[in-house]
Amino acid sequence: MSGWPFGTQVSSGCAALLLFALSLCAVVALRARPGPGVRRARLLLAGGGTAGGGTAGCGPGPAAPGRIGEWVGRLRRVARERRELLCLPVGCAVAALGKSVLPLIVGALAVPLVRRWLAARERQRERELRESAVIDMCGTVAGELRAGRQPGAAVSGLRDAGLGPGWPAVPAAARFGGDVPDALRKAGRRPGAEGLQGVAACWRVAVDGGAGLAAGLERVAAALGAERDQREDLRAQLAGTRSTAAMLALLPVVALLMGAALGAEPLRVLLHTPTGLGCLVLGGLLEGAGIAWTRRIVRVAEGPGKTNGTNGRERER
Repeated sequence: MSGWPFGTQVSSGCAALLLFALSLCAVVALRARPGPGVRRARLLLAGGGTAGGGTAGCGPGPAAPGRIGEWVGRLRRVARERRELLCLPVGCAVAALGKSVLPLIVGALAVPLVRRWLAARERQRERELRESAVIDMCGTVAGELRAGRQPGAAVSGLRDAGLGPGWPAVPAAARFGGDVPDALRKAGRRPGAEGLQGVAACWRVAVDGGAGLAAGLERVAAALGAERDQREDLRAQLAGTRSTAAMLALLPVVALLMGAALGAEPLRVLLHTPTGLGCLVLGGLLEGAGIAWTRRIVRVAEGPGKTNGTNGRERER
């Protein structure tokens, strides 16, 4: 198999490790641009002098530990902010073990996919936090109204409610006599803050018709809380399905480890033979289809809960 394109031309993992090191250095150089604070710390650590650049007679000895700590901090920051880059060392490790450049290419192609998945998870987390903030805001304002405060004063005291960049316009409108319902509707356009649309309707009804705003806010909070509890209960019921899907997705990795432990050299067969490459491509397609099908089942199961919650919130409006 010496003539196979992905064969033993890459006889060791040195080339893969070199490519990974170069890519990681490039990412660090682009992402970690030293600001004024970093330059000031570098001056202090390097020369022991003032921030203006003067030295106190110290030699260049402390510069090396300070620079090493700075680079370690940069690497930690990049690893925390760009977790999708972990696909590169994994691909390099598999490329070194299998003596092929193909896993490195797959790892590089997986970086944008993992970035999209992590971004979707982050958006979902922010949406849930914003929904919880809406519930807390409704309870807080309702309590202030029950205590005898005016609606404008109760809302204007909420400076940082965790409702996103559109929320500061609401207390500003309440403080300076602006259109509070319109500001609430605009702030409710962000994902997770849709409950502010119901708050705007309650505010409009309370101002125009003289109805109690506290009761309306409590009903909106109760509807949103019921929707959140229903979603969490459904998520708990689907935890078994997600665990089963994750276990089935990891079975090929377990099979490769067992084959390597028995001395069958599965990576050599998969990466250096036409039959192995065909099985690898077919297995990858089936694995992706299985994960996509499982996600579709979960989305269909979560759909009725979301619809019922939305309808319930519309009824509360």
